[in-house]
Amino acid sequence: MQSFPKTYILRHQRENLKKCSLRGLECREDCLFFTYPSSDLPELSQHILLAIEAPPLSVADVDKGIFLLDATWRYAARMLHFVEAKTPIEKRSIPKGFRTAYPRRQEDCPNPEEGLASVEALYIAYKILGRDPTGLLDHYHWKDLFLEKNRHMLCTS
Repeated sequence: MQSFPKTYILRHQRENLKKCSLRGLECREDCLFFTYPSSDLPELSQHILLAIEAPPLSVADVDKGIFLLDATWRYAARMLHFVEAKTPIEKRSIPKGFRTAYPRRQEDCPNPEEGLASVEALYIAYKILGRDPTGLLDHYHWKDLFLEKNRHMLCTS
């Protein structure tokens, strides 16, 4: 069985944990959570940052760890600037065509239907990179709707 770098998640300190799609993943051995802005950033040279405006993630990235920002759209932009000021990091996006199941109410999301919940993006990234996504969606309320909306895309990734 292949060993992959851990997934790093930088969660904003004001993230509403009742609405957080990543809730329940804190005890996974393959995920490490850090708190923005109080945590120091881990060493990121072997990681890629999932971002919207970036080249698409592909199997060519299989040896890289995933670095994910977990926050509202408004806070995520501030967090991105913080990360970029601290260290250079490659960015990748989830390929176009995936749809969120998360009932978004934010008006600052650039494209609400394509603006994936953090756990949705993480699940897709694991599938693309050939990692076992078992359990990632176990605590996600919209799991079934997400899988149904993306059934055709997930079969090809």
